[in-house]
Amino acid sequence: QAEEELKAAWSQQAEQLQEMGRRERLLQSDVQQAGEQLESFKTRVMQVCCPSAAGSTGKAVTEQQVIEKVRQISDENQRSHEREKSLQKELSSRLAKEREVSANMEVFKNSLQKLQ
Repeated sequence: QAEEELKAAWSQQAEQLQEMGRRERLLQSDVQQAGEQLESFKTRVMQVCCPSAAGSTGKAVTEQQVIEKVRQISDENQRSHEREKSLQKELSSRLAKEREVSANMEVFKNSLQKLQ
């Protein structure tokens, strides 16, 4: 009976090791695939951001180049948003002044009609 229990335990351990090996292979495959996707993404980012630098020089695009280009685009985007806010504020101010002038014109027009 002890021998049977040992065989069963051994069999169970062997199955667990096989399962762990299978999981390890799957994880390695996932890691490799993620790395390939990252490289593809870096290349696409550089092609979009800086077509002359990506692919044409024959050199691999470095992560630092991608980071710098994304940072540059992000900074430009932030400046654009700030400019847009400033222009919106200016537009609102001008519209308010226009409404005020229009209201004053209406008052003036009514006053002029009353005088006639």
